[in-house]
Amino acid sequence: MAARVSDWYFMNGNTIDGLKAQIDEIKALSAKEGRELKFGVNAFVIVRATEEEAKQVLRDIIDHADAEAVEGFRSQVRFAGKASPEREGMWANSKFEDLVQYNDGFKTGLIGTAEQVADRIIELKKIGVDLILTGFLHYDEDLKSFGEKVIPLVRQKESLVVTV
Repeated sequence: MAARVSDWYFMNGNTIDGLKAQIDEIKALSAKEGRELKFGVNAFVIVRATEEEAKQVLRDIIDHADAEAVEGFRSQVRFAGKASPEREGMWANSKFEDLVQYNDGFKTGLIGTAEQVADRIIELKKIGVDLILTGFLHYDEDLKSFGEKVIPLVRQKESLVVTV
């Protein structure tokens, strides 16, 4: 349906390969309809001075998650997924850790140093992602840091890319 009537296709977080597979599939379907869609992906961003610090923040988030709430969410989305055409839904392969950030935002991999996150954003753009729906632990300070540290790096790195 998205290929026929939508302008945007929004995806839960996933690996680069998982996102690329979705994008390729939807592009093929929309091409048959004579349409071209844009793609957005959900991502949770954790940028710290070192990769280990960022991963520790992620571990802390998961360790302090309300297990009952996460399991309740898992149960409901699995039940709802049974009504989908493929009979499993979009959260079928999500682990507990993925469901702590309810749209699989950790899977997108924007967790690390500013340099690592900038590189990952460029990877996402290369496979066809047009928009990243970002979430942050400490919204005000983490968003400010993202804007000051990551976005300039993305722009700088993209300006260095030579197209043939």
